[in-house]
Amino acid sequence: MDSKRPAIAAALALLLSACLWAPGQHMRSSGLAAASDRPIAPDQVELVPITAKLIAMDEAARKAPSLAASLTNYRPGPYVLGPGDVLYITVWDHPELTVPAGPQQQLNAAGRLVQSDGTLFYPYIGTVIASGKTPTELRQEITMRLARYVEAPQVDVSVLTYASQRVWVTGASRQAAILVLTVTPLTLAEAISQSGLDPTQADLSGIRLTRDGVTHVLDLGRMSGDGSGEGHLFLKAGDHVHVPYLDQKEVFVVGEVNQPGALSFRTGGISLSQALGRARGLLQSTVNANSVYVIRGSRDLQQAPSQVFQLEARSPAAFALASQFELKPGDVVFVGAAGVTRWSRFVNQLLPFTTIVSNAASTRNDLDSN
Repeated sequence: MDSKRPAIAAALALLLSACLWAPGQHMRSSGLAAASDRPIAPDQVELVPITAKLIAMDEAARKAPSLAASLTNYRPGPYVLGPGDVLYITVWDHPELTVPAGPQQQLNAAGRLVQSDGTLFYPYIGTVIASGKTPTELRQEITMRLARYVEAPQVDVSVLTYASQRVWVTGASRQAAILVLTVTPLTLAEAISQSGLDPTQADLSGIRLTRDGVTHVLDLGRMSGDGSGEGHLFLKAGDHVHVPYLDQKEVFVVGEVNQPGALSFRTGGISLSQALGRARGLLQSTVNANSVYVIRGSRDLQQAPSQVFQLEARSPAAFALASQFELKPGDVVFVGAAGVTRWSRFVNQLLPFTTIVSNAASTRNDLDSN
């Protein structure tokens, strides 16, 4: 990701300086083939008008189920003991078994540690396999084996220290957090809130949860707010939660706007109107309102065309469309100036068109693949 920033910065600098000498731009797909030193065919670039139908299709795609059933259907069962857990085993009316060193001993010191091999030692009955059993199952086994030495033993097993089942939270935090699982189930949202993440730096819409060797990309805000109940996604032992930094999620606004530059966003998405608003709006004296484009590149033009979305901002309805058109990380929003020139001429003067779209695509694809 960091290695691509110089290339993106250079492209942005050229875009900004180009506005001084390009009197205006309006895209024509027929001219794209001759627009760079590495010509691309017209079918490698798709010019898409931003319409109500496009907004509806994007909205339907975002609402489509995206979480794996293995995540949403998982429900933690009873706590299972493992190495590192410390147990307090009580035998009623037999304090010599409960606290062998006497009542003056501290409670924690009377705990029974589950060893690395999953066993513990208990008076009279010797070695007991605790790992893989619930506290109830261990209590039943100890009761049965003690019955040979103690008449009708009444045994209770509780966990003093939980240590065997853990999850890891890394990324935009002051330090990596290791959270232990207890008898109370732990959700993804709770784990993030307990891990000490920096809310000003964390991208909660690109969380990566790795479970059983498979990585899932999750949007915590969308999961919690869509009413589906997926916000209560329970974690299991061995899960690794990585929260990326916010600076990995940017869009770029250039051209005839009051404050061009890179914009980061921590929520699930940013709309075209929000991006233009954060760029302090269009330059009314020089802008061509029909030359608002969103460049969304493709890493491999032979496999999938790059997409360039056009908004006809002269129409009042365009503001409603822009507020619903969601940008993706790496998108380049370009606002052209008045005084139309051919798009192919502008790109030829600026830089190869493939450089623009590949830089935008590389940023987004890197996030998707991590």
